Amino acid sequence: MATGKATTNGAGTQMSCARQGMVTEQMRTVAAKEGLEPETVRQEVAAGRLVIPANVNHAALSPIGIGTAAGVKINANIGNSALSSDIETELCKLRVSVNFGADTVMDLSSGGDIDAIRRAIIEASPLPVGTVPIYQVAAELERTEDMTAEALLDMIERQAEQGVDFMTVHCGLLREHVALAQRRVTGIVSRGGGLLAQWMMHHNRQNPLYERFDELCDIARRYDVTLSLGDGLRPGSLIDASDAAQFAELETLGELTERAWARDVQVIIEGPGHVPLDQIEMNVRRQQEVCHGAPFYVLGPLVTDVAPGYDHITSAIGATLAAYAGASYLCYVTPREHLGLPSLEDVKTGVVTYKIAAHAADVARGRKGARDHDDAMSRARYAFDWEQQFALSLDPETARRMHDESLPEGYPKAGNFCSMCGPKFCPMRISHQMNEAMAAEREKSG
Repeated sequence: MATGKATTNGAGTQMSCARQGMVTEQMRTVAAKEGLEPETVRQEVAAGRLVIPANVNHAALSPIGIGTAAGVKINANIGNSALSSDIETELCKLRVSVNFGADTVMDLSSGGDIDAIRRAIIEASPLPVGTVPIYQVAAELERTEDMTAEALLDMIERQAEQGVDFMTVHCGLLREHVALAQRRVTGIVSRGGGLLAQWMMHHNRQNPLYERFDELCDIARRYDVTLSLGDGLRPGSLIDASDAAQFAELETLGELTERAWARDVQVIIEGPGHVPLDQIEMNVRRQQEVCHGAPFYVLGPLVTDVAPGYDHITSAIGATLAAYAGASYLCYVTPREHLGLPSLEDVKTGVVTYKIAAHAADVARGRKGARDHDDAMSRARYAFDWEQQFALSLDPETARRMHDESLPEGYPKAGNFCSMCGPKFCPMRISHQMNEAMAAEREKSG
């Protein structure tokens, strides 16, 4: 196969290169990271089952692959609110996300100098950076009703030119779908979906992102922006999950997937936020069928609505099951979901929690090498190799601190017993002693 790079002339997206039989530099990088053959990556990208979000203007990017052939990926949402604006804080959130293993970040800033914040994040980020362009359009207007299709498309191009790798665009929420959401307990909970629904009802017109989807694709193709087709009607509560509104929008997303692929534009499909445990597998399988195998990007989903402050846990349960069922990409949820903008500590907690969910799914899916990490940890535990245990931890600093804090003053920090049980009751220490005694007995008896 030939080797080539995507360009801004509209003829060199990762998908178009793959369909022409070309293995790009980005595909080779992804193959090396995933332990795949470059030709396998090319075939998956050509089929739309794997995406490589890699804007041609994102110079600091280290490309990744998202799809069922790759390991499960996680996204960390960062960005300010209209109430606070601090570039350095957002860069700190980026560093925390990178350090603890996020695969992508989304800048959801909605206040201050949004262009400057996004520029700083893109320049500093080795991870693909995503946005929701309608947030900035709305932030720059006095009234949402004053938004125009031209303003939306101009903003999408502005952000694409800056180097944004993937964008959430709520193109599948149609005017006729809005009435379906009126039957819900929690209505429309997507911020972007709510803005578009408000605009459509005020103007009595169709979604401009749907009407001008081909123009949107042309912009995405110029910069090789991956379109993350947003679920503006995702359920915001268990009682609204898997309803007519959600699935009507999903059908439209399936149509738009094929239209984007016809223009060699890569596509991700966004999935529901709140789903009972028993409905998750059905939701994933339905998305895969309706959207022709495009990678599925889920927010959680949260499997219960009663745990504000702990929704990183309620969502990680759903995320693990969704990934095991075939979702490729998990959007983290922090403890502050439903309560406020995440702090630096919340970002860390969200990333580590979702690394656990993604890894657990990779193990359950039988991904080659996924269990090696766990097995190495088991051997280190049995050997009481504390330094190796800390090194293998997803959060070494926390693991070391908790271990050391549990030992009384004067106890060695690297003893041959587990700190939970102590030297007298440690069953692994007892196992070692029994093994040694039995080995001595065998040697004595000849």
